[in-house]
Amino acid sequence: MSQTEILAECRQALASFLGEWSEKKGVWVFSSTIAERKAFLSTKRLTYSLRMRVDDSAKVVNFSETLMESGSGLSSGSDFDSGSSGFGFKTETYNTFGGTRKGGIEEQSTLFGKNYSYRFNYQEARMKIQEIAQKFGYTFNYQIPPVK
Repeated sequence: MSQTEILAECRQALASFLGEWSEKKGVWVFSSTIAERKAFLSTKRLTYSLRMRVDDSAKVVNFSETLMESGSGLSSGSDFDSGSSGFGFKTETYNTFGGTRKGGIEEQSTLFGKNYSYRFNYQEARMKIQEIAQKFGYTFNYQIPPVK
């Protein structure tokens, strides 16, 4: 069994979650926007992201997951130092590991659940990947810091 077969099954297993897969330096990332809220001239999105690396030599699937909030919209006010006056477009992104939002996915979900209404079952996504890893005889290694 190989990494290619495991990844193919993982992609198929998560197809119903309507997300996108990407790969960079051997780390596979699946991202799906799970909630969105709009306010006056601004939008905030909550994205679920899982990262996994398949190590064929050690027969291990390293796995991590996070929730990330990003926003965009109009800002108002003036910044006299930069010569800006009035309105402008603002985009911001921050992840749950950089600021005060730390901990496992359960803690992150509880925190974001106060601001968003969503029904995304991240446990189901995790269990599908774990089952596939075990089916192929690989150890499933869940880690809180993102897989690199």
